[in-house]
Amino acid sequence: MKWLKPIVIGLVGVFALFYMVSRPEDAANAVQGAMAAVFSGAEAVGRFFTSLAT
Repeated sequence: MKWLKPIVIGLVGVFALFYMVSRPEDAANAVQGAMAAVFSGAEAVGRFFTSLAT
């Protein structure tokens, strides 16, 4: 099963590269959405700890 992880990671990488080349606008929108979700989650964690400290 050790060989499965590198194969899956490689396939995901190839798919991401294909998606960027074939549909660059959609790929950019997907990355922007993912980054917005990460920042929103970080903000929520920060608010949680601020509320916890007060």
